[in-house]
Amino acid sequence: MYFMKKTLQVLSLTITATLSLSLLAFKPAKTASHLKPIADTTQLKFTVEEAPEWTALFKRSSGWLGGDGIFAMPLNGLDNIKAGPNAQTMFIFSDSIIGEIADGELTSPGVDMVHNSVAYLKGSEAKKENLEFVFAKKEDGSPDHMFEPKTTAETQKGDYYWLGDGFVNTELNNTMYIFAWHMRNTDKRDDWSFTDLSTNLIAIPAGSKPPFKNSRQIITPLRLGKGDVFGAGIFVNTKASGAPNPDGYVYVYGVRPGKQLIVARVLPKNFEKFGEWRFWDGGGWNADMQKVAVIANRVSNELSVTALTDGRYALVYQMDGMSSKVALRVGSTPYSNFGTMQEVYDCKEGQKKNIITYNAKVHPSLSSPGEIIISYNVNAFDFKNEIKADPNLYRPRFLKLKIQQ
Repeated sequence: MYFMKKTLQVLSLTITATLSLSLLAFKPAKTASHLKPIADTTQLKFTVEEAPEWTALFKRSSGWLGGDGIFAMPLNGLDNIKAGPNAQTMFIFSDSIIGEIADGELTSPGVDMVHNSVAYLKGSEAKKENLEFVFAKKEDGSPDHMFEPKTTAETQKGDYYWLGDGFVNTELNNTMYIFAWHMRNTDKRDDWSFTDLSTNLIAIPAGSKPPFKNSRQIITPLRLGKGDVFGAGIFVNTKASGAPNPDGYVYVYGVRPGKQLIVARVLPKNFEKFGEWRFWDGGGWNADMQKVAVIANRVSNELSVTALTDGRYALVYQMDGMSSKVALRVGSTPYSNFGTMQEVYDCKEGQKKNIITYNAKVHPSLSSPGEIIISYNVNAFDFKNEIKADPNLYRPRFLKLKIQQ
């Protein structure tokens, strides 16, 4: 076994992606008004199985070896339908490791850790030749973070971004918006001392290529207090995104301390006009963010809301943030009336000592009507030793959920 190139700041990363959500919808064969009524609208009938082809796609031996986060953003803005054979999807990751594996072991001098990276997938099939990982590089050629905080004079050396969900805004010149949490370790010797400073947006012009030097960073007012984060997931409910029952809004989900889900919405054209954002208060859409209501509990900091073909919406997440259980709730809207929690899958990795599974979510551009692709992250409390024992541990795993009508 070989030693790490540096102390990986991973325990914090371990729980890094404790923030997220991915949103989806699928193009129905017929409108919801023509569908047969459902006896129990709060329950979903389904089967679930592993998706080994997708899990294997992210098992690498050179370059990018692993990461968490994994949000998928179709570059054509069609968030809610399966990508065509020539469509490009950009994956974004938070903490990522880069190195080499030979004969099942990390090669010397170990791995580099960067706080975020990206990858591009052509089409929607799990083919390695169609997937390319990209990370920024320093002047000496060593790996670097793709995005770093550059918003205020208060930004300090060592500050970093963990990434939330994002989407391509077809009403604002196809600008890609990605939520980014400005993070800082208050004690450089303690990987658990991370704290969030602000909720920011990264705005990337259409056609921009890594390392996205022409991107903008925007500090948002979307912050209720320490530990409250918006951007855990985004559901683009517009005709341009392929949503089956569009109302024209972008829904942005947040998570409060205690794993409580909240939601805001805004018209795509007003995405940077924060005074136009409205927050669900339990009875209507309120301009006062402080009145936002909890719409579900026991969620994870990354999750997804998906429009189903029968007109309902599936909220998919990791039960209680970090556990072995992937769960879902079904609602009649993308913002309220979610039913009781249903267990989807018991992650085998999360049943092992010191191993963490977290932040389950759906990826619509990889999914088909009636068959949903779900990912979840795998990490370890004792990251340094576990990654030496299993260099491919720290990467997403995938499931297929098949809906039964």
